[in-house]
Amino acid sequence: MNAPDSDDIVIPDAKRGNWTDRLLPAAAKPYAQLARLDRPIGWWLLLLPCWWSLALASGAAGQAFPSPWHALLFFVGAVAMRGAGCTYNDIVDRDIDAAVARTRTRPIPSGRVSRGAATAFLGLQALVGLIVLLQFDHFSIVLGLCSLVPVAIYPFMKRITHFPQVVLGLSFSWGALMGWSVVFGRLDPPAFLVYVAAILWTFAYDTIYAHQDREDDALIDLGSTARYFEHSTPKLLTVCYGAAVLLLGVAFYLADAKIVAFVGLAGFARHLAWQVEKFDADDGELCLKLFKSNRDAGLILTAGLVIDGLLKGM
Repeated sequence: MNAPDSDDIVIPDAKRGNWTDRLLPAAAKPYAQLARLDRPIGWWLLLLPCWWSLALASGAAGQAFPSPWHALLFFVGAVAMRGAGCTYNDIVDRDIDAAVARTRTRPIPSGRVSRGAATAFLGLQALVGLIVLLQFDHFSIVLGLCSLVPVAIYPFMKRITHFPQVVLGLSFSWGALMGWSVVFGRLDPPAFLVYVAAILWTFAYDTIYAHQDREDDALIDLGSTARYFEHSTPKLLTVCYGAAVLLLGVAFYLADAKIVAFVGLAGFARHLAWQVEKFDADDGELCLKLFKSNRDAGLILTAGLVIDGLLKGM
């Protein structure tokens, strides 16, 4: 039996008519889907803690503006490593993905990309990430390599625990350490506080995302916080989001951030509160919308930090 044509495949959480559908040749589309280039929200959520930490550290170092070069490197690295992480996850989860309605059309379970080709593509993306990492100082290079530990174990966590989102948070939030490290060549308390805050933020937004798969996960006995908390999820979101905002506020204070940074933090907090107010565990489309809205929440926080640094430098 021939694998289905890429143009006939509908990816549930990808916008129809996205740039990969319109611009890429048919042979390249499955690889773009493997890397989730048709769903940019993932690399946004990986990138934002990098930019938070970079902007906060730049302000603490007396720089009026974060290094555009560092910001660009984090962008390229986030796209490459998010793609590599998703490809690795799809290789490991190929049998599970085939049993879940939302994921069975992914390139590997649908037969459009072989395991060997996916592994080669994984290596290519990882090479791009390594090239980016090597542009930083020695301390930051070693720190970046350490991020591979949670990345490597994450796909297996849903098989043994209801809290795979914890490990996802450890890996997706690593940029909160990297942003500070590339400025100072070390880690200080504000970096650790931003890192823990980003872990809590990730834990919460991925719980929202996991509610799309709650029923399928139960059928094949996979763990997730969506299954564990179910309709108590709003309480979980309130605690995690609230603690994240508190920790960010302490980090800002220790890094001598000024009023605009805290205004940005207030906007971030209000956006998170809106998510809690709107959340409905039984509405998959709404859960996806709320999950994606975290890009906007994170950009509000980033804008506050960048503008605060500019004003401090005047």
